[in-house]
Amino acid sequence: MPKKGGKIADVAGETRAQCKRPKLDAADSPSVLSFESPASLFRSLISPIGEEVFFREYWEQKPLLVRRDDVLVAAYYQSLFQLAHLRELCSQGLCYGRDVNVCRCVNGKKKVLNKAGRVNYMQLKKDFDQKKATIQFHQPQRFKEELWKIQEKLECYFGSLVGSNVYITPQGSQGLPPHYDDVEVFILQLEGEKHWRLYKPTVPLAREYNVEPEDRIGSPTHEFILKPGDLLYFPRGTIHQADTPHGISYSTHVTISTYQNNSWADFLLDAVPGLVFDTAKEDVALRTGIPRQLLMQVDTADCTKKLSSLLRRLADSVENSRDLRSSDMKKDFIMHRLPPCLGCDSDPLTPGGKFPRINSTIRLQFRDHALITVEPDQENGVSVRSLPCVPGVGVGGLRVVALETHMMGTEDDPASEDGLAQQTHGLRFPLSYLDALKQIWSSSTVNVKELNLTSDEEKENLALSLWTECLIEVL
Repeated sequence: MPKKGGKIADVAGETRAQCKRPKLDAADSPSVLSFESPASLFRSLISPIGEEVFFREYWEQKPLLVRRDDVLVAAYYQSLFQLAHLRELCSQGLCYGRDVNVCRCVNGKKKVLNKAGRVNYMQLKKDFDQKKATIQFHQPQRFKEELWKIQEKLECYFGSLVGSNVYITPQGSQGLPPHYDDVEVFILQLEGEKHWRLYKPTVPLAREYNVEPEDRIGSPTHEFILKPGDLLYFPRGTIHQADTPHGISYSTHVTISTYQNNSWADFLLDAVPGLVFDTAKEDVALRTGIPRQLLMQVDTADCTKKLSSLLRRLADSVENSRDLRSSDMKKDFIMHRLPPCLGCDSDPLTPGGKFPRINSTIRLQFRDHALITVEPDQENGVSVRSLPCVPGVGVGGLRVVALETHMMGTEDDPASEDGLAQQTHGLRFPLSYLDALKQIWSSSTVNVKELNLTSDEEKENLALSLWTECLIEVL
């Protein structure tokens, strides 16, 4: 727990005076967020730090603090979420646990003060004012379109799910004990001020969340005050704690997180089974039987040399292959990611505009939300297929997704292939269509007549099928 009174006030003063404590690299002169593309959004989010500099010096390595003494940026951040928004949101049937957590750090431990059932705003405000409890609001992008826009673009940029939580903490209080997370974290300070302390990771690039006792984490490596408009980034595994200083009525910040279970280890766990399956078709060494009674032995040291040799053969196979397929990771991302934010009056799943003809010029829509998958087919060797696993050429497009389920992990979220089929707009084609699909994918525009197919009928049918699923537009 942070010490009360003068200590925090002194910290604020030290921060403003650039105290001797090791501090984060800081930046000034922010730019306005740009939604032109996923890359422009991310660049504007971390500006004036350059994209290359960020990934070379900070990403997965060390924290970054971007200070912004700009009233326009502060006002924009405040529009993302405010304490005042809670009254209206509570009227929409929020539930404790699912949508809102009420908690406080007491003697280094998290104390949850949730009630049962639906959230009553007056009771929530009472806990906030009288018990000095922090309000944690889960996945606010379900209710705030501007956060939806930001997170949808970031999901396109990272190729990974992006979640968020809002934390509203009254003065002189702390919601969570020192802990580290299994996600890359971007903090946007929205209202008030927050006193932060960061510590050296005990588990660099951690793969799980964990609370760390005060006597284990040592002294902070960085200590500072976040103000409205400021942005803070730190890698997964960074131990941190934060409180609202006395004299500040409350603090509101949004934590935007990504790259959970998105490491090389996760990718290998996902891709190696398919690699083994494919390689075994061509390599007889992988099809030879294991030693008799191997599965019943306690000591298998004698087999390590053989296993090592087989792994080297797999490594050679990877070097000679152009494809290392992800299966479950790709399915999970496509199934749970945010749809494009097109505004309340737009229906991206209804085709419109010009009808595609043989002489039409077309281009791919929602490029960041469409994909072509190529996977093996047990009967015919290799085919191209979409999610879920159905033989053919697959083009996965926009999903019919309820925004309110994004990142919520609800029990009724269909995780089966049948559930994915019901929620994913997509098409399947014969393998002979692959080159034509790649043409559309790789070109800014393409004429239907120039598609790499044998007949005009096939070309028109491909364009019509993609147009019907809103995957292309006719210029």
